Amino acid sequence: MTEYNPTLFVALPALAELDYIAGFIDCLRSQTYRKFELTVCVNQPDEWWDNAEKVPVCENNLKTILFLKKIKDIKIDIIDKSSRGEGWKEKKSGVGWARKILMNKIVLNAKNDDLIVSLDADTTFSPGYFQSLVDSFKYHPKAVAAAIPYYHKLTGDEAADRAILRYEIYLRYYDLNMLQIGSPYAFTAIGSAIVLPVKSYKAIGGITPHKSGEDFYFLQKLRKYGNVIIWNNEKVYPAARFSDRVDFGTGPAMIKGREGDWSSYPVYPQHYFGVIKKLFDLFPSLFEKSVPTPLDDFIEEKFGTADIWTPLRNNSTGKGNFIKACHHKFDALRTFQFLKWKYSKETINDDKPELIKFISQLNILNENVLNKFTFSSSSVEILDDIRNGLMRNETEIQRKIKVLCF
Repeated sequence: MTEYNPTLFVALPALAELDYIAGFIDCLRSQTYRKFELTVCVNQPDEWWDNAEKVPVCENNLKTILFLKKIKDIKIDIIDKSSRGEGWKEKKSGVGWARKILMNKIVLNAKNDDLIVSLDADTTFSPGYFQSLVDSFKYHPKAVAAAIPYYHKLTGDEAADRAILRYEIYLRYYDLNMLQIGSPYAFTAIGSAIVLPVKSYKAIGGITPHKSGEDFYFLQKLRKYGNVIIWNNEKVYPAARFSDRVDFGTGPAMIKGREGDWSSYPVYPQHYFGVIKKLFDLFPSLFEKSVPTPLDDFIEEKFGTADIWTPLRNNSTGKGNFIKACHHKFDALRTFQFLKWKYSKETINDDKPELIKFISQLNILNENVLNKFTFSSSSVEILDDIRNGLMRNETEIQRKIKVLCF
């Protein structure tokens, strides 16, 4: 194995993170792998300076900048998008733009084999985290990115813990089903858990600055470019907190969940994923000729025709190339859209039976506990047992697969 000692460039967006930034810096200081630099984009819309309700956020950001400027033992590049006159203008705002500016700045001076480490200020990680990233890309040199395993630590606040556990159960249930059907997009896209070589960022033309969900689209873009690592010896630990800084994701999900609204995060019936698997199994046959698929109604609604396969066939050099093109066409976004579309066509008033059936298959809880289970009345400890059981099963599969390939 050749020597591999990349510089790790940490890309950190920060908005009102004064309460978390010191802990984040402590995590950096604890790293056993010392070849790293930090680039921080402290940001908010410039118009917030004229909004009395938002001025505290602006002041929080300025204090964050002052805190960072005092640090001398870590190389830090601060991008100030928060001081009056420097903040976001018009529609160019949000964490997507912050990540884009950060990564664009990093690639100006980084080498192709250096790593961009996307993190959030409220995320913690062990002293061996950076070394684990170097090891992962050393042993998988052809990988274009990594979707790092994650785990939300509980806070001791029951409302917050219930909300994050419900949300994480949703995420892990989804990913486990994607893994079980062999989806090439079987990963959870979390902005604080994406790592990629600089050359990958250049090759795909950078990150598209969506206002929210930029991590989902970014990782999908990387996956279409090449193989993605889904197993790593170390996890990241994002904070579980109520936050409305983005339109969707962990914080907004927790806020809606606190009010009892989990409509955007259902436990999709397991057989929906089976339908997708049937489509995947038809890809070799579709190379020979167009045949009916179980998703024709959805495909026609989304694309205007059920036969999206003929153009792919005509532009493919062989069966392998065609199957890859099919997965590019029916990607992570289309998979998610199909699940939502299918769910909207049926009347499902209770997610509990699907989750219980799935938990039973994985032997996570005993039958007596399952018979009494509800999201609202079961204890935090029971919810945590479910989350941890799903994680163990997910981890086992991820460890076996290690890298997602077409």
